[in-house]
Amino acid sequence: MKNLKYLILTISSLFLLTSCDRELDINPEQGIDTETAISTPEGIQQILIGAYANTGDGDLFGGDLQIYADLLADDSYLYWWGTYAELGNIHEKNIISDNVYVRDTWGRAYKVINATNVILENLSVVKDADDKKRIEGEAKFLRALNYFELVRFFGKQYEAGKNNTQLGVPIVLKTVTDFNGDLSVARNTVEEVYTQVIKDLNESIANLPAENSFYADAYSAKALLSRVYLQKQDYTNARNIANDVIENSGKSLMTNYKDAFNTSENISEDLFAMQVTSQSGENDLITFYADEPQGGRGGDISLTEDYLNLFEADDVRGSFYYYNYYDDVLTSKYTNQYGNIHVIRLAEMYLIRAESNFRLNTSLGATPLDDVNTIRRRAHASELLSVTLDDILTERRRELAFEGFLIHDVKRTKGNVGSLSWNSDELVFPIPLREIQVNKKLVQNPGYN
Repeated sequence: MKNLKYLILTISSLFLLTSCDRELDINPEQGIDTETAISTPEGIQQILIGAYANTGDGDLFGGDLQIYADLLADDSYLYWWGTYAELGNIHEKNIISDNVYVRDTWGRAYKVINATNVILENLSVVKDADDKKRIEGEAKFLRALNYFELVRFFGKQYEAGKNNTQLGVPIVLKTVTDFNGDLSVARNTVEEVYTQVIKDLNESIANLPAENSFYADAYSAKALLSRVYLQKQDYTNARNIANDVIENSGKSLMTNYKDAFNTSENISEDLFAMQVTSQSGENDLITFYADEPQGGRGGDISLTEDYLNLFEADDVRGSFYYYNYYDDVLTSKYTNQYGNIHVIRLAEMYLIRAESNFRLNTSLGATPLDDVNTIRRRAHASELLSVTLDDILTERRRELAFEGFLIHDVKRTKGNVGSLSWNSDELVFPIPLREIQVNKKLVQNPGYN
């Protein structure tokens, strides 16, 4: 199944994602007609495969979301050498509302959301009960995954214990097929978006099997839900679910740290990965992090001494790099042009459990010290004798570097990016200008025109 070529569906974005004269087109590129696509189990499955493919597009988890998290949060760990002005603007925190990367990420995410809505509204055509449950679970997982990224980049950080009425993104749960009326829709609050994400994930968990090939399964959804709860500082739920995943998913850390990356197949610690082959899938992480012989642009993003100094001498993560022609230091996490993109790894669950247990003064499943040392032992770093919250957060920076976490960790821990505070307007993406122009109910984020 690894070589299955994704059927890319040209499901158009909703009215707020494209120009107002676009019409809904759910025809796959291979030419299946609309009526067939929504009236047969095979058609619904094809739409689902297309939703996975679009989620793995470069605009989303094919690399750009991970890159944004590094560029937006850069606090001396990387250099940006690239010539792509729009990415450079993100690195400089000088984004404008018609930034094409920001625009295309918004559009691609809502394209997936619209596809999942199509699936969920037409589930009745799937007669096999197990297939129906699985498809529902996968669709809600993908919808939650995309809404979570949208609200984190286009809305302010969720603040635990406060009324999170700041604007997030529009929640659209129905397919739009009639474009003759006023299709404007307002932004929901950050609180409302998180509530929807959690609802979708809980329903996804209830419907997904424990194993589902390389597609999302129940433990994929649980792991994502643990990540969501950590981001909103609900440490009890984050801890409990991370512990469930560690204890019951059947996943295990790869014995060697370097073997967790650049793989052509899913690995033992993958809870969810985007599939990339020479025939299908995208890997923008290669494009911007890798040298030319590895399929990249030569090293648009390189590592600094400050980053390398995070590691002690024997820690293999601190030597997991190579040099390009210009003697820039490039991460070795991305050297296989056709390697899978590991979206959720088991290592993250150990670190979520460690942090949550520490904050709650509990030891569910293991002590925070034991969990941190589990991660450090795998990397051949010396074991700690005691652990602080700063130790745990620094271990996240070591283990999860360049995987899409940095800006979100800065925000939830109320850190700084240079002279910018964690809640600075400049660390939130603008609502794309194109969407503002066609949707009169959309309100722009502060600091943008």
